Amino acid sequence: MSSYLPHVIILIGPTASGKTDLAIEIAEYFKTHIHNIDSRQIYKSMDIGTAKPSKIQQKKIKHFLIDIEEPINPINVKQFQEIAQKSIKREITQDNLPFLVGGSGLYMNSITKGFFVPDVPPQKNFRRQLEELGQEKCWEILKSCDPLSTEKINFADHIRTIRALEVFYVTGKPLSTLKVQKPPNWKILELGLDRDNLKERIFKRTKNMFLSGIIEETNHLISKYGFDLPILETIGYREAKEVLNNRSTIEKAIELTTTKTIQFAKRQKTWFRNKNNPLWLNNKNLLKDAIIKIESFLS
Repeated sequence: MSSYLPHVIILIGPTASGKTDLAIEIAEYFKTHIHNIDSRQIYKSMDIGTAKPSKIQQKKIKHFLIDIEEPINPINVKQFQEIAQKSIKREITQDNLPFLVGGSGLYMNSITKGFFVPDVPPQKNFRRQLEELGQEKCWEILKSCDPLSTEKINFADHIRTIRALEVFYVTGKPLSTLKVQKPPNWKILELGLDRDNLKERIFKRTKNMFLSGIIEETNHLISKYGFDLPILETIGYREAKEVLNNRSTIEKAIELTTTKTIQFAKRQKTWFRNKNNPLWLNNKNLLKDAIIKIESFLS
């Protein structure tokens, strides 16, 4: 019986670190595809605000797990885990090298470390009640019933806060106690990408988002799915909504989005260092270092 394990490559890093561009170069070199592990790029019509790979980039290298659902139909971690693992296994059966790229640590680790996530369907009436309470009150409730989850979920993360409360409401158990690990039978190489000038990169990307159409994209999403679409409360889109409501200027929106994104990137880096411990790439020659590490891993 063969002891060979499928090899899987992962590239992780905080937002705006340049994962997309580097991943395409790596995929071109190793003649493989990219599985995008991102909690927002899975939704259609959300291109600019999520910094989704461009149509040209997607044409150059085939990307999986992008544009798989309408924003009105949220995909939870459990559902994404199942979709992603099925896609990756299909790549393995076709003798391709699965290449996973993303900044969503929870989504990535649900796949690579095999987290078990409770399959609790959305509770519409319960969610409506939580929406009426507001995020601050929901956060306090979560802190009282599942304090461990509040250590991992940002106090402003409306979607994950409601999800954690929903799981507690249905199962009677904290979400933090329901996660166990069943790692897939893969040999995994985790590469990490970070930048010394990340703050400047975030500001530049945020400014470009607002100048290249995130406000128009947000307006389109509102006209199609309604003003209260939950995912429009995430970074960038929320600030764009404030501009549309004449409650903010583009300059203030860029400043606030930049600040929130820097804070988010800091949390991402903490997550990756504590829960993933990847091989960090040398910023002086990212592609060369990545190729050396991957070839050594595959040999």
